[in-house]
Amino acid sequence: MQGNKVLGWLKGRRSSGWGGLWLLCLAVLCLPVQAQQKQKQVLRPDTVFKINEVTVTATALHHEVMPVQQLSGAELQQLSAYSVADALRYFSGVQLKDYGGVGGLKTINVRSMGSQHVGVFYDGIQLGNAQNGIVDLGRFSLDNMEAVSVYNGQKSDILQPAKDYASASALYLRTRTPEFKDGKRDNVNAAMKFGSFTTLNPSVLWEHKLSDKVSTQVSAEYLYTSGKYKFTYAKADGYDTTAVRQNGDVHMLRAEAGVFGKDEVREWRGKIYFYNSERGYPGAFVREEPGKFKNEDRQWDINFFAQASYQQKVTPRYSFLANAKYAYDFLHYLSDPRLDVTTMYVNNHYRQQELYGSLANLFAITSWWTASLSADLQYNHLNADLVDFVYPSRYTVLVSAATSLQVQRLKLQASYLYTHVDDRTKGETANAGKKNKFTPSIVASWQPFEQHKLHLRAFFKRIFRMPTLNDLYYTFVGNVHLEPEYTTQYDLGATYTLDLEQGWLRQVECQVDGYYNVVDDKIVAMPTANQFRWTMMNFGHVKIKGVDIALQTQWKLGQVGVTARANYTYQKAQDFTNKDSQWYGGQIPYIPWHSGSAIVSAQYGKWELNYSFIYTGQRYTSVANIPENHAQAWYTSDLGLTRSLRWHATDIRLTAEVNNLFNQQYEVVQSYPMPGTNFKLKLNVQI
Repeated sequence: MQGNKVLGWLKGRRSSGWGGLWLLCLAVLCLPVQAQQKQKQVLRPDTVFKINEVTVTATALHHEVMPVQQLSGAELQQLSAYSVADALRYFSGVQLKDYGGVGGLKTINVRSMGSQHVGVFYDGIQLGNAQNGIVDLGRFSLDNMEAVSVYNGQKSDILQPAKDYASASALYLRTRTPEFKDGKRDNVNAAMKFGSFTTLNPSVLWEHKLSDKVSTQVSAEYLYTSGKYKFTYAKADGYDTTAVRQNGDVHMLRAEAGVFGKDEVREWRGKIYFYNSERGYPGAFVREEPGKFKNEDRQWDINFFAQASYQQKVTPRYSFLANAKYAYDFLHYLSDPRLDVTTMYVNNHYRQQELYGSLANLFAITSWWTASLSADLQYNHLNADLVDFVYPSRYTVLVSAATSLQVQRLKLQASYLYTHVDDRTKGETANAGKKNKFTPSIVASWQPFEQHKLHLRAFFKRIFRMPTLNDLYYTFVGNVHLEPEYTTQYDLGATYTLDLEQGWLRQVECQVDGYYNVVDDKIVAMPTANQFRWTMMNFGHVKIKGVDIALQTQWKLGQVGVTARANYTYQKAQDFTNKDSQWYGGQIPYIPWHSGSAIVSAQYGKWELNYSFIYTGQRYTSVANIPENHAQAWYTSDLGLTRSLRWHATDIRLTAEVNNLFNQQYEVVQSYPMPGTNFKLKLNVQI
């Protein structure tokens, strides 16, 4: 293919490549590709020609051994989203639990195995919460996010910490890495968002190049919203009326600083993260007596961590990756009956500390056979001002051994994870003691035809999650005799890619996965002698059958470039906990049988039009699959228009968005109404 044809084929597409392995992430990075273009001319020895530099982008598809979904770069910018949680709604097989508004708690559930089975990794190192095992994804902004990826099972790369093997699924958040063009030493990116519900969200990012190998980055963001939005509900006597959501205000500040380095054989990154917020919890809305129960609960959060990652290729046959982290989390929860007479007085403070270290080693035995050995150490401590609290500490050791073989178009991977957990509590109080567990995984991928981009894959994985410190030691509720909650996963899938150089349709990529998951010893809350005191028990047994389908296309309609992606999920997630129950075999709560999403982006010159659609089908809000617990399907449509401008050396983007275009009245979680039609304006300036 000649130079001009190459440029014509690549123009308007995005490039991608492997990110630094030290990030422990196989997500796709946008890398600039430079090409030179010149006209055919008669050359003379004494003639000097000036060749104009042309920068183009393209999409290089990486066929993962494990099922993966990703949104990165411009795709994230085009979404009508405030946080990472909003972006995850567009992935198949992912259910988002959203308790309403910008400040509501947001967690995800992948393939119906539970939120605690999702490992969340920030720049390659896991975000921990030993207290309850849940990470609130609403507090992670997209302003400094480069890519968001969801892996089923685990990443395909075997040079990774043992921690990366220790979850049923994984969410990887990769923040922006500094890139400098045209000899620049500084990049500044400032943004301002205005929205409905008195929302104000300014942010700033500054990147500085210290040398060809070292750069720094500082970013900060502030968010305020009143959280007050109107919604419609049906009263018990049969007519609809409108109310305003109260106590949903948020004050949030995020600040990050990082240093980045890279040369021919090594790569490193250090980061400091700080988050401080105060928010109201609007609570559940009781339809039968609207407005009677005012929820005035408040929560304060302070999250801080410092982490570092270093990777080096020592010899052609040996590389290593080292990670370290310290984290401190503070949570203050207040429920005051002087403000809300329906509640009891709660004024609790929780403090968590975490120390983590990891060393991963990769050995290239032959050109087609590699092996890795990783070891992680982690310490967690929880302090709280609860009555009779036992102040638990947890010591965790993880060791993984993995191997990867590639013979022509066949790839095979296997790993074995050893987990040792030792819990200790204050005084002579009983604790869960020590646990030693071994869990395997096996992965295969095959490309049947060399000329066609068809990839078949399959994996098996058995993994568990330890009971959280709340499960084991929460006053009057915890049960120190709990066993780990096991998941067994089977997956069979295929990916097919078709590239076309002529016509309107330029690229098609289709990904299909069928899966069968089993969750054993599921931890559930059960009442004891009275309804006030509950305890945690190993009762649950869930079987999940599902299909995920993802389709992505790229079109060239004259001067208009169009990208369209659609996702569909079918899940039958049944509860087989108690054979004597009349609900035996019913669909588990909040899991729809059918769900899907679509994103369409069109670009013409300096204009961009983006449309996104989300559909969640019928489901039940309780284990009792009866009409009273039936939840109707809901859908939302978002529309955004962007205009790009260039003023001297400054790039400016103006965006106007309309979210929930058709004013759909819906609830993701029962009695937590979501906003109707709302608006957002964004101004982004890059220097």
